[in-house]
Amino acid sequence: MAGRDKGKIFMILDIIDKQYVYITDGSLRTKDRPKKKKLKHLKLLPESLEGIAAKLREGTKVFDAEIRSAIRQSGREGA
Repeated sequence: MAGRDKGKIFMILDIIDKQYVYITDGSLRTKDRPKKKKLKHLKLLPESLEGIAAKLREGTKVFDAEIRSAIRQSGREGA
């Protein structure tokens, strides 16, 4: 990731189009206030937060605490 968010770990919350996505970390960038980011500015990791992804696909409510916890458990918490 480039810019002031460099070194931080985020989850892609939604895909807007071929260039842009919404990202969240469940803390500063909450699920209700995600950051719009260009894909070319992101370094994608080969991991998936499958539990969170499944809830989003099903339309089940996802809490920011769950996102924070999933990122923490991935072992790549970032700076």
